[in-house]
Amino acid sequence: MDIAIALSAEGMESGDGGPFGAIVVQGDAIVGRGWNQVLRTNDPTAHAEVMAIRDACKNLQTFQLHQCEIYTSCEPCPMCLGAIYWARPQRVYFANTKADAAAIQFDDSFIYEEFNRPHAERKIPLIAMPSAGALRVFQNWKDKGDRQLY
Repeated sequence: MDIAIALSAEGMESGDGGPFGAIVVQGDAIVGRGWNQVLRTNDPTAHAEVMAIRDACKNLQTFQLHQCEIYTSCEPCPMCLGAIYWARPQRVYFANTKADAAAIQFDDSFIYEEFNRPHAERKIPLIAMPSAGALRVFQNWKDKGDRQLY
C-alpha cells in the first residue's frame, strides 16, 4: 500500500493528475504500477487503477489478472471498479474512501445516481438505435468457432 500511496503523491506533485496511485501485485512481485495521469495525457480514463491494470496486463501479456491483487490509494471510482471487475483480480485493498475523495472534490456520487435513472433522463441521455446489422455481428461472434471468451 505504501508504494501505491507514494505513486499518488508523485503523480500529483508532478502535475500528472489527482492524488491517486495503484499497484498490481502477483505473489511478492509488483507487476503493474499506475497513477492518475488525466492531466498529463488529456485522457479522462487515465485513472490510477486503469493505468496499473494496463501496465500489469502488458507486463504479464494477458487480459486477466486472476492471480493478482490490487492496492490502490483510494476506493475505486465506478469506472475503475468496472475495469477491476473485467480484469478479475483476486481482491482489492484501498486506503482512502470515496467519502474522503468527495471531501477533496472528487465526488462520484452523481455517477451512482445516474445509474438508477432511465436512459432518457440521464444528464447524458442514452438513446437506443436498434440495428439488424449490429445484431448480425453479435450472431457472428456467437457462431465464431475460435472465439476467446473473457
